[in-house]
Parts: sequence; C-alpha cells; structure tokens
Amino acid sequence: MSAAKQVSNAPEGSETATFAGGCFWCTEAIYEEVEGVISVVSGYSGGHVENPSYEQVCDGRTGHAECVQITYDPAKVDFETLLDIHMHTHDPTTLNRQGNDVGTQYRSVIFYHNESQKEIADKYIDIQNERGTFGNRIVTEIVPLEHFYPAENYHQDYLANNPEQPYCVFVVKKKVQHFEELYPDKMKEGYRVKQ
Repeated sequence: MSAAKQVSNAPEGSETATFAGGCFWCTEAIYEEVEGVISVVSGYSGGHVENPSYEQVCDGRTGHAECVQITYDPAKVDFETLLDIHMHTHDPTTLNRQGNDVGTQYRSVIFYHNESQKEIADKYIDIQNERGTFGNRIVTEIVPLEHFYPAENYHQDYLANNPEQPYCVFVVKKKVQHFEELYPDKMKEGYRVKQ
C-alpha cells in the first residue's frame, strides 16, 4: 500500500495528528504500537519545498522536518495521550537534534490540525515547563499543519521491514522499548518489539 493511499483512506470518525521528533523511523514504530492508532505514515512537513525527497530533506535546506501523520480513533485514544507519548519518547528540550541525528530536519514539532489541538499542546507545554518535567525548557514548535508530504515507500513501516538494519537495532528498537516501559497500558494487544 502506498503512503499516499494510506493518508487518503482515513475511516469516517477518525482524527489526525502530526508530530516531528527526530528520525521518523523511530516515531512511526512507536505509534504503530499504540491502541487506537489506525495508521502511521512517515513524511515531511514544515518546509518550503513541494514534494521533497528524502535526500533533499536530509540536506537541511528544504525547511522540512521528518514527521509522522497518525490517523487514530478518538474513541480509543485522544490527542492529549498521543501528545504525551510524543513528548516522552524523544528529547523535546534540544534544538534541532535527537541523539546523533543533527539538523533542522530532526527538530521537535507539533503540527496542529485545528485550534483544539493547538490549545491542548500550548497548555501541555506550559504545564510541563512549570513542573520542570523534562529538566530543561521545551523547545518543541507548535505550528499549523500546512502540507504533509508522505515519504518514499521504502521509509514506511521501516522497522517492520528492516528489523536487523543497524540503526533499527541500536536506535529504533531502544526507543520503542522505552515507549513500552512507559506506556504498557497504551499498547495494542500482542504488540512488543522483538529484541
């Protein structure tokens, strides 16, 4: 199934969230395990180039961030839960960097789809900053989603299709395991990353 087809076939009553938080292979793999998530598509958003390629985005001059677009059933999982997972499964306090991945394409962003998502995100970040939850101030951008460009098909379901690829073994699987430890009650039945 192509990424474009996945984006356009959202079931009636579903809602959409779009987050950037480093390499989209990690973020996609995490949300694939969340109960209530219907589909996750890796892609690009936040930049000025139409239909960018992975190579263009990695070059760092398109303005796009690697991100995921999540279609979910709001009767099973709400936006605030998805946001909380996003914030706890990447570093929202470091500008333009996640681990060894450095550049604006790896920045932390909440691309809101409506005013309700914006209000929830603003309030969430204010509360977390006030509590000092993440140690340092959150640098996550909160911006309206203007365009989402699905990434090339070989990026979709990357961990599932490339479980032994070194980046998956040493980075993606560790992030998914971290999610599983933090949110065991939010996982789909029978999901768990293989060590």
